[in-house]
Amino acid sequence: MDFIEETATEAVAQSFADTADPRLRRVLGSLVEHLHGFVRDVEPTIDEWEAAIGFLTAVGHMSDDQRQEFILLSDVLGVSMLVETIEARKSAAPAHRREWDATPSTVLGPFHVVASPEREHGDQIFPAGGKRPCVVRGRVLGPGGEPVAGARVDVWQCDENGYYDVQLPEVPNGTGRGLFTADAEGRFWFRSVVPSHYPIPTDGPVGRLLKASGRHPYRPAHIHFILEAPGFVPLTTHLFVADSAYIDSDAVFAVNSSLITEFARVDDPSSAADVGLPSPYWSAEADFVLRPAPESA
Repeated sequence: MDFIEETATEAVAQSFADTADPRLRRVLGSLVEHLHGFVRDVEPTIDEWEAAIGFLTAVGHMSDDQRQEFILLSDVLGVSMLVETIEARKSAAPAHRREWDATPSTVLGPFHVVASPEREHGDQIFPAGGKRPCVVRGRVLGPGGEPVAGARVDVWQCDENGYYDVQLPEVPNGTGRGLFTADAEGRFWFRSVVPSHYPIPTDGPVGRLLKASGRHPYRPAHIHFILEAPGFVPLTTHLFVADSAYIDSDAVFAVNSSLITEFARVDDPSSAADVGLPSPYWSAEADFVLRPAPESA
């Protein structure tokens, strides 16, 4: 059969009809349908299509074990957050699908590329100093408010200038990161610095895409978390600094109003001495509510 525009989609979809895995068969069929629909809608020239292939090739070349440009591309197109949102809805047990039951999930981001070191409660994940030292206290809870003892809490963040450890060759890997274990009451805490807003990397093809489309590359100040415990759906989320720039226009669409957290200034030498920080310092507290895994509900 001749390959013509009117029957092209059907012909390609049919070529995958014998795919043994039913999920893969469905995915490939949908991919062909939507990709062909996009091409029919946009009608790219040969030069434009070659430029698109070149762009994706450049994204691949930019990716390595220290940086994932494809995740960055997924983030700025809103795909990462859409996948997270759909997965949160699908993974929740039917009796626990009310939005307020659980902390919203967000994007992983391109900087979760270094294993976080094991930390004790109260450890300082950045060297002492900084303009805005802070204490972050958290609780890991189930949907009924019960503590999740022994939950694992993976934390990573940028410094006060907007840089992660993997972006600075002179900074040891593991700086600004920590792996904590919640106590019997589901609590954990650590000392750090209030992070800064920062631009996502713009020296690659994703940065060029943002510039060409007139979009800014900035993310509001935040701290990343992954929380895991047996019997619960793992949670990837953020805490966003309430007074941060770009809180209303995150380049990767990850801000949820329930994740915006006040980092309060504490000007009390006695309190500062109790947590081993200079006065003033900043303090933030948050509860993280996990969804029961479907088989555990």
